[in-house]
Amino acid sequence: MTVTGHTPLLTAPASRGGCPFAPPPAYEEAREEAPVTRVTLWDGSQCWLITRHEDVRAVLGDARFSADATRPGFPFLTPGRKKLAGGRASFIRMDDPEHARLRRMLTADFMVKRIEAMRPEIQRLTDDLLDRMTASRSAADLVTEFALPLPSLVICRLLGVPYEDHDYFQERSRVLLHDGSTEAEVVAAADELVGYLTDLAKAREHAPDDGIISRLMARGELGVSEAAAMGRLLLIAGHETTANMTALSVLALLREPDQWTRLQEDPSLVKGAVEELLRYLSIVHNGVARAATEDVTVGGRTIRAGEGVLCALNTANRDAAVFPSGADLDVARDARRHVAFGFGVHQCLGQPLARVELQIALETIIRRLPDLGLDVPFEDIRFRDDMAVYGVYALPVAW
Repeated sequence: MTVTGHTPLLTAPASRGGCPFAPPPAYEEAREEAPVTRVTLWDGSQCWLITRHEDVRAVLGDARFSADATRPGFPFLTPGRKKLAGGRASFIRMDDPEHARLRRMLTADFMVKRIEAMRPEIQRLTDDLLDRMTASRSAADLVTEFALPLPSLVICRLLGVPYEDHDYFQERSRVLLHDGSTEAEVVAAADELVGYLTDLAKAREHAPDDGIISRLMARGELGVSEAAAMGRLLLIAGHETTANMTALSVLALLREPDQWTRLQEDPSLVKGAVEELLRYLSIVHNGVARAATEDVTVGGRTIRAGEGVLCALNTANRDAAVFPSGADLDVARDARRHVAFGFGVHQCLGQPLARVELQIALETIIRRLPDLGLDVPFEDIRFRDDMAVYGVYALPVAW
């Protein structure tokens, strides 16, 4: 697909500037000067980049923009993700009514009331991990010893996946999310993960438990391959996003000691602070892709049927029209209009779980480790610029 007209000045994804928490400067400039603009992708194809909050919500809430990756013009940010589009899609890559039919099978598992009932168990897991991390030591890597195990434990319990297999699915998740993975590597990782979950789904037919995969099989509406595809989505999204958000949130707060102190002094701010951190960090940092199925006008520009669109959640979440001084982290801000979880019918199903995990993790860390600090220079922190989900590879801390 090629967008007709002048040659685009931007490429996607673009490079970040001096602040690792901020969107690419080129994207922020586009938001102010050309909020619906064209960008060139890795393969020379072009798509539209949407950068304002109002326009991002308009696109993601409009059924004329398809989430189906097999549609003409659908934009891909890497060869590996383009290759995956030919395989079995999860429901986030489907449009209604099929998307709605499959999503409804999971709605009850992620209702706010049910997730809130999990708070005591998540708190226990949080305390257990911190107990082990701090036993007889004064330093650790927060990613490997806390931020990654916590959501992995929780999503494994929800799905009915044995936690002892976490290394297997985490390694394959990293391949699937890495921008530099080859087509062959992505296909192999996807096949292996789906094969693992297919075997698990078959086993649950004969030995059911109270996990989501077992309940999906018991409904009798899905084959094992469909249940495995849904399980793959939940397994990857359920640990990668929250793990990276947890570590990156701690790092952002450590870089703003006044904000850390405010949360120490008033823990009631933590719930709102999670929303502010979701807005400020926007870890789905390379945008949400759609393809126009009809001609649609967005922000005064006509997007033709068969043209692709990238919605930049990170620039939308710093749009001054909605979030004044959006480049600043303010844990007392009302950030509830952020689009970190997307918008519209495809908005993240697991957001109630992510919120509860982040609220508990941050409140507990700040309360139990009030003197937490980096154990390496900030400049030595390696950020996940090359991954679909932004974060840090490691976070060495001391207390």
